[in-house]
Amino acid sequence: MPVILKIINQSDNPLPAYATSGSSGMDIRAFITGAVTLQPMERYLVPTGIFVEIPEGFEVQVRPRSGLAIKQGITCLNTPGTIDADYRGEVKVILINLSNEPQTIHSGDRIAQLVVQQVEQAIWAPVEMLSSTERNEGGFGHTGKK
Repeated sequence: MPVILKIINQSDNPLPAYATSGSSGMDIRAFITGAVTLQPMERYLVPTGIFVEIPEGFEVQVRPRSGLAIKQGITCLNTPGTIDADYRGEVKVILINLSNEPQTIHSGDRIAQLVVQQVEQAIWAPVEMLSSTERNEGGFGHTGKK
């Protein structure tokens, strides 16, 4: 059963949409006046003109678009970004230019994708000791390169 998301679109762009029937993420577009040119390693908070109401127990994740990353070197910072169920402000996307050349974003460009995920809130249970595992404290590459 699909999740119903209430949406206000103050842009002149279409609503975020799945590009194909098997897509996990909906493409979302920039809503800016004029073009924005990002210099190498420059970041920019891109408005979308989109406002959403997400049901309790869900989040919307903001993720990079692979084509934008490979073709222009532009990706999202804070990835995946989380839009919480109680947030009602405009959806904005933090983009960064990781290429060696200036890259330009235009209004209407597909800049990121939105993925709807179910989430649960946890309850902490303070204890004196945790159970042992084979891994225990091993982390940060402890299993080697292979």
